Amino acid sequence: MMKPTLVIGVVLGLLVREAVVPSQAVTTPPVTSFKVILLGTAGGPTLNPERLGISTLVVAGTEQLLFDAGRGLTFALARLSIPASTVTKVFLTHLHSDHIVSIPELYLFPWASQGRKTPLQIWGPEGTRAMTGKLTEAFAFDIHTRRDLDEKFSPDGITIAATDVGEGIVYEAAGVKVTAFLVDHGPVKPALGYRVDYGGHSVVFSGDTKPNDNLVAFARGADVLVHELGRLKNDPALIGPPDEPLPGAAGATRGQARTIAEHHTDAAEAARVFQRINPRLVVLSHANVPPVETLATIRQGYAGRVEFGSDLMTIEIGRDIAVRPFDRSGR
Repeated sequence: MMKPTLVIGVVLGLLVREAVVPSQAVTTPPVTSFKVILLGTAGGPTLNPERLGISTLVVAGTEQLLFDAGRGLTFALARLSIPASTVTKVFLTHLHSDHIVSIPELYLFPWASQGRKTPLQIWGPEGTRAMTGKLTEAFAFDIHTRRDLDEKFSPDGITIAATDVGEGIVYEAAGVKVTAFLVDHGPVKPALGYRVDYGGHSVVFSGDTKPNDNLVAFARGADVLVHELGRLKNDPALIGPPDEPLPGAAGATRGQARTIAEHHTDAAEAARVFQRINPRLVVLSHANVPPVETLATIRQGYAGRVEFGSDLMTIEIGRDIAVRPFDRSGR
């Protein structure tokens, strides 16, 4: 039989051990905010002073992940008081100019004006690494001057770490998983969509695509689907000789507009896609179509929750999903 003093010593020893040895739960990253911020929602190489180009920021706990880098990206970040120097992980759906045009700004300006000291990491389809290599060549004079001769800014901060990716998990850290999947953007190959999973919730980005089964497969079970939208394929404006000018579009012909429409998903097709996926929320982005008429068409074939995305809109994902348009008054 153990003496009372020995029993007390054993118990105290176990208590001390429990106090100094952390449990497994303590080392697990806490699940905090999961937000999707539509920095810009316009599609195509448009020059619209009222709307910014396609780019979306995901904030998942400690991670900030940027999907595409459309026109006005750094302006959008500034409007939201997000230092561009902290946005260092970029995922590209494809290499059309409207999805990558702000990469030079994101590469150069936060390094030279906000003191970025870490590389800009970029993941994208085949060709991404070659493109970013040419980018460093194009700005070699500015980089050499600021890094080596004049201000002596951080060499690491002006480095690009680019990776060509295919279908599968392309990034995983701090409880966040990013999965790339192939979509169908006509002759633009490869083109990718992405799924982000965090804390038991998820958001899927369609990228530019016409309806395809692979998107449906990867998007099933998602909380939020951010989906592109194109012109109606039966739009009367598209009817006529292919070389005729498209009404209301300087420089474009009916044939060119029909070709572009075929590479995207129109409202009637989108309703069928959403019906198959049935997410908690659909957000329409990369859309240059009239919102009211478009939503009416979609709702003829899909009864779920749909929001027409606007620049600087925030979607908060959790037990509930909150959609917060940007308050331009600053209040």
